[in-house]
Amino acid sequence: PLERLGAITVKGVSPFPSAGNPTPRTAEVYGGMLNAIGLQNPGIDAFISHPDYLPFLRSVDCPVFVNIWGRTIEQYVEVAARLEQERKGIAALEINISCPNIKEGGIAFGTDLGQAAKVVSAVRAATSLPLITKLSPNVTRIGDFARCVVDAGSDMISLINTIPGMAIDIETRTFRIANRTGGLSGPGIKPVAVRMVYEARQAVDVPIIGMGGVRTAEDAIEFMMAGADAVGVGTAIFSNPHCLLDIIDGMDAWLDRHGIADVSSIVGVM
Repeated sequence: PLERLGAITVKGVSPFPSAGNPTPRTAEVYGGMLNAIGLQNPGIDAFISHPDYLPFLRSVDCPVFVNIWGRTIEQYVEVAARLEQERKGIAALEINISCPNIKEGGIAFGTDLGQAAKVVSAVRAATSLPLITKLSPNVTRIGDFARCVVDAGSDMISLINTIPGMAIDIETRTFRIANRTGGLSGPGIKPVAVRMVYEARQAVDVPIIGMGGVRTAEDAIEFMMAGADAVGVGTAIFSNPHCLLDIIDGMDAWLDRHGIADVSSIVGVM
């Protein structure tokens, strides 16, 4: 069934292996899930060589987007350059700009227009692969950031990333995840995500991948009407591993019911 998907997005890959944060790293909360995985990954060398990673993905009949991250601009460039050399089977790179820049006092690349432009521009110079920039929701004017990264060389944008949150066990007086704070995902953030997709669509004319709380065909259609050309699903897979195919089937049924032949005709109709 993977060939029915528009693409598979790989979790973030960095120049070095990362063990991530201490456990517990996830907690179910009202309206979704908190996670503080800490960008755990095997590093670029293992991602390229281990049979379970890139070699396996090359055997799948589905486009693959590789999410990349680093703690400095140079680290982003290092990963992008390696994947440029190993580009077979890779449809695009997705730049996660929600990471802190350790050379600039820890400010997240995705919350500073100057830093966002620098990292996207640097990655653009390192690869000819199509670039997607994943935007942070932790800004007041998402349209400005959409324009910024497109002007810097991003071919597409994806949004939103998770929203910072916290959960406390009132009986044990402990934080429910060891990192104390984590990223909130799931249905609770969908209205925020839909609004930001809409605002980004008013700002740029490149393809947009909308995400944040998508569980059903109706959710996906809502994102597309707000301006998303495609829709990403993450958290919903935890509770229903078959939800992706359910969403595709449900969208087909909705289009048939409304006499719509081409799903792209509903993109940005609002």
